[in-house]
Amino acid sequence: MKNVNTIAIIGSGFGGLAEGVRLQARGFKVTIFEKRGQVGGRAYQLVKNGYTFDMGPSLVTAPFIIEDVFKAAGKSMKDYLSLVPLDPYYRIYYHDGTFLDYTSDPGRMKEQTARFNPKDSRNYDRFFEDVKPIYDAVITEGLGGTPFLTWKSFLSFAPRALRLGGLRPVYNFVSRYFQDERVRFAFSFHPLFIGGSPFRAPSIYTMIPYLEREAGVWFSMGGMYNVVRAIERVFRELGGTVYTNAEVQEILVENGRAVGVRVGGERHAADAVVSNGDVPWVYKNLLHAEHRGQRWSDRAIDRLHMSMSCYLLYVGVKRQYPQLKHHTLILSRRYRELVRDIFDRKILPEDFSLYLHVPTRTDPSMAPAGCESMYVLVPVPHLGENIDWKTTAGPFRDRILEFLEKDFGLEDLRQNIEVLEMFTPEDFQKHLNAHLGNAFSIEPRLTQSAYFRPHNRSEVVQGLYFVGAGTHPGGGVPGVLLGAEATEKCVLEDFRIQNQRTQGAHV
Repeated sequence: MKNVNTIAIIGSGFGGLAEGVRLQARGFKVTIFEKRGQVGGRAYQLVKNGYTFDMGPSLVTAPFIIEDVFKAAGKSMKDYLSLVPLDPYYRIYYHDGTFLDYTSDPGRMKEQTARFNPKDSRNYDRFFEDVKPIYDAVITEGLGGTPFLTWKSFLSFAPRALRLGGLRPVYNFVSRYFQDERVRFAFSFHPLFIGGSPFRAPSIYTMIPYLEREAGVWFSMGGMYNVVRAIERVFRELGGTVYTNAEVQEILVENGRAVGVRVGGERHAADAVVSNGDVPWVYKNLLHAEHRGQRWSDRAIDRLHMSMSCYLLYVGVKRQYPQLKHHTLILSRRYRELVRDIFDRKILPEDFSLYLHVPTRTDPSMAPAGCESMYVLVPVPHLGENIDWKTTAGPFRDRILEFLEKDFGLEDLRQNIEVLEMFTPEDFQKHLNAHLGNAFSIEPRLTQSAYFRPHNRSEVVQGLYFVGAGTHPGGGVPGVLLGAEATEKCVLEDFRIQNQRTQGAHV
């Protein structure tokens, strides 16, 4: 029997890197294979003409979950990262010209919501009191980091979730407490951050605003990519190996068990494989059909509901706009119907809502002096319908810039642009191997959550595991990192059983 078990990890997003740290620290010999030129996956970075852009995640909502990755390696996060709290977390501009500075301070939040509806202000405390048990179940009791692999595990939680109201749609749950649509938006939009519709995602996700209030919203100085670099550094310090420009072409399976990966035509043997790739894409492209069974046939994959995609602009501007906070949301008049256009009708509507990340508000080093580094995110349908982004991307860019300049009031924006890059759903598919160009993998709806989500341990191939947004518990940096903990538990359990059997065979 070998003294050290080997693990091959496909992809180096937050999930792959965190899993690498956890397993390497447990004594496995781990190798990460990354398709792109540097690690990060969807948390990539763009540097151009003195401007630095985080291309994916833009905030830290649970530093203690990140810190757990460092603790797993016997390290201290503060030796690797400089995190600063944001206040407000977001500024939300509504279509009528009003705005709300979303913060953790109950007094400020009640004062602001009272201007919209005094009764909503009085219900603020009751909302958070009723959300706390959901937060406690997912975070305090660790269900987010516990794999749901059997019907028994799900059925043991379902009655409790039902009792807490955690299975009704987020928007419906929030609407029990708040009447003004502006306030309802402020406490229901969070599923959009992980690829879900607030009108369909189960209200277990209302624990996100509670998590924000309890743990804060933070930013990593130098950009979110510094979090990626820090976890990669810990992984390498533990002895882990990373290969970039090394796209995995196949997961090798023998006798129903994953035994390695093929990269660049070469076989890399491993005792187990952990995929940080998009789950539907991996099953469809890296495993032969005979290894997938009916559970992951092409037909079954095509029935999955994928998250929406995103259209992104990375804009370097040689002036600044103080009206923009670090995170700014600019909303269309429509909420429910706009979400329905994107998720259900899968059309590109005439109106749009925007999310702007302007890190120079917190860290001026991310742009030349006196300049602004920003990315503009617009939720759009995935590639399941016929939107031709080759012809649509340019005109859509122009509409967004014109809106920001003329309607929202970013004076002389277009004439001050020094860097302008686009990232479309087709880029999600091409560069990130995202099925249908999704931005957050599988949509977090009730029938695709917990036990009904792709499992952290493959149901059809032994020794194959998943981590990342497409498996339990779901998307977002906290969800992905909790998922790495859940997947670690699966790997440790299986290898403990396997080693016990091997030792017994030698007795």
